[in-house]
Amino acid sequence: MDNSRRRVTIVLALGVAAFLLLPWYRIDSGFFALDWLAGFPGDAASAPGILQIFSYDRWWLGIAVLMMLAGMGARYIDDPMRRGTLFAWIGAVGVIFLALQGLAIGFSGWTWTIGEGLFGPLQEGQPSMGAGAVIMALGFVLLFAFGFADRGAMRGDAFIVASITMLVFLVVIFVFYPIGSMFVGAFQDFDGSFNSEGFAKNIVDPSIWSLDCIVGGNRCGVAWRTLFLAILTATGSTVMGLAFALLATRTRFPFKKGLRLLTVLPIITPPFVVGLALILLFGRSGVVTQTLSSVFGIEPGRWLYGLTGIWIAQVLSFTPISFLVLIGVVEGVSPSMEEASQTLRADRWRTFWHVSLPLMKPGLANAFLIAFIESMADFGNPMVLGGSHGVLSTDIFFAVVGSQNDPTRAAVLAMILLVFTLSAFLAQRLWLSGKNFATVTGKGDSGQHAALPKPISIAVHALVIPWMIFTVVVYCMILFGGFVKTWGLDNSLTFAHYVKAFSISFEADGVAWTGVAWNSFWTTMEIALVSAPLTAAVGLLTAYLIVRQKFAGRELFEFALMMSFAIPGTVIGISYIMAFNLPPLEMTGTAAILVACFVFRNMPVGVRGGVAAMSQLDKSLDEASLTLRADSFRTIRKVVLPLLRPAINAALVYSFVRAITSISAVIFLVSAEYNMATSYIVGLVENGEYGVAIAYSSTLIVVMVAIITGFQYLVGERRLRRENRVAGSHARLPIPQEKTA
Repeated sequence: MDNSRRRVTIVLALGVAAFLLLPWYRIDSGFFALDWLAGFPGDAASAPGILQIFSYDRWWLGIAVLMMLAGMGARYIDDPMRRGTLFAWIGAVGVIFLALQGLAIGFSGWTWTIGEGLFGPLQEGQPSMGAGAVIMALGFVLLFAFGFADRGAMRGDAFIVASITMLVFLVVIFVFYPIGSMFVGAFQDFDGSFNSEGFAKNIVDPSIWSLDCIVGGNRCGVAWRTLFLAILTATGSTVMGLAFALLATRTRFPFKKGLRLLTVLPIITPPFVVGLALILLFGRSGVVTQTLSSVFGIEPGRWLYGLTGIWIAQVLSFTPISFLVLIGVVEGVSPSMEEASQTLRADRWRTFWHVSLPLMKPGLANAFLIAFIESMADFGNPMVLGGSHGVLSTDIFFAVVGSQNDPTRAAVLAMILLVFTLSAFLAQRLWLSGKNFATVTGKGDSGQHAALPKPISIAVHALVIPWMIFTVVVYCMILFGGFVKTWGLDNSLTFAHYVKAFSISFEADGVAWTGVAWNSFWTTMEIALVSAPLTAAVGLLTAYLIVRQKFAGRELFEFALMMSFAIPGTVIGISYIMAFNLPPLEMTGTAAILVACFVFRNMPVGVRGGVAAMSQLDKSLDEASLTLRADSFRTIRKVVLPLLRPAINAALVYSFVRAITSISAVIFLVSAEYNMATSYIVGLVENGEYGVAIAYSSTLIVVMVAIITGFQYLVGERRLRRENRVAGSHARLPIPQEKTA
């Protein structure tokens, strides 16, 4: 049996097993709880697909059986082109059928009137898809991919074709479908009927597009305020991130380890905490404000509340993301390029400006894009510091949960936000198009980067050192708040907040986690530790496909990935509720919806970081491996991944901390069983328990630092052994080496 037939046989066997041995529909108590085994297979709720057809009169599922039987028959066709065509058609029809029957038939019967008109009423409907249906759907997707591989797509590389197909399928399910479900609401009335009046009224609303601030008015519309803030934040974050990366890699700064820790702290801080610390420092009753008032007689003002305060908080929060994206790019600039420039008598300034900096363009563009989108989608900082200066994300939130209760307006604002972010993405693509930034080519060099020009070195130190001091002050305020009885009233020290949050007791049957925070803490850790590796794996695989493979719709595919990152978390949460609260996929109230939200919302960071790092790897490295008869999977594992260690670490760190610190999407998706730390902290703040909230936040910061250190230990560092051989000999390839702790 050849490889083509073998892999198809495995897929068909999994599909048949799912139809015969697994519950076809969703188990309310959870599949992995295994409670369904008690009534399996006779119970209607847990019966497999075969019994659903013959025992419970769900005849339409027989079409899926016919598709699988057709796939088994197609295995015996010798002509690979004909066999591949048949596999592709069977896979496509199977997936489309499962999707249509899930959408068309709900709990009480037909949800589409056309179905009832064609086939008559159903005696009984169906619940949401379960393990059996999901596995069979994945089997049809793989059958479709293997069919195209048999036809010679991507040179017959089944791994590449299957990866592209599966990623497209997942993006459609977890990006297009929920966002589409929400956008449909822009043209619907409250009863679900079509009504375009709400869309027409909101799309021309002066509160969105007003330019009064330019002609002397008080304020601009919310769309222009958001755009202006995003440009300022992206610029500031990118400049600061580049300064940190240069200081960490191109100088002899003595506190580099401390710098790396301080650059990570803002992104591992739970929401509202940085904004609250800024209020304690610069608010009307803040420490700095009161000191200036008492010493110099400066009247306390409200300058912090508005776009200025949001900008400070966002730059403080998003600079570490820019640093994580840029550190690998700055390290990856080949010293040979700088050596060649200096050999041609260019000074350090000219070398940096005309050689080093242009080679960092992919990283700079990606850092700017990520910071721009982060600012556009930010919810926590504008909520705390925005005051009356709302932005698109907060206006969307209040349009849905506020007194307006206007989902049509929320959808329109989300569309505007998407136009802004995709426009930035297009501009970035245009800036980088037609240029080659490969610097890791396999040729030897000394491994020593050129020193920074003195003006650049002075500027970098002038930016970074004050930032380090300011960050230390902010986090001292955060830590201090956890040990104060009542902020502003009773500043005596106490451990009561930590005891209330994380107390434990030892009983006869073991340890009792009696603290109020333990339940949400363990849930958060489990969700984050599951979603982080998935996010990194999916993101970096996608980056490899985008950079190294050419396939139809590649640009559209990349656009789709950015959509989940560009839409505010509030909209993501609402769209997931609208899409996954009813058949065919009912996931609300489960851990799966939280994991899916984190993976597909945070994946673009892994993609952008991977694209930036992979742009510096010459294709000859891949080609050399493939020439030596290694397949694509082995090439990725043995050649590409070791050279992408900075990008892997960045993806793991970012996705892990975002899973813990995200609030805007999570607040709609949590349940009593799966309550996340951030939503619990918000509840504490709403109840006025600021001390417990700060204590919980401080503990999360410490835990995240420890786990991030573990990620760095497991991933290691990229070490390129650059060396020159004696003249006349061949230069060695850069050998990826693992660094053990």
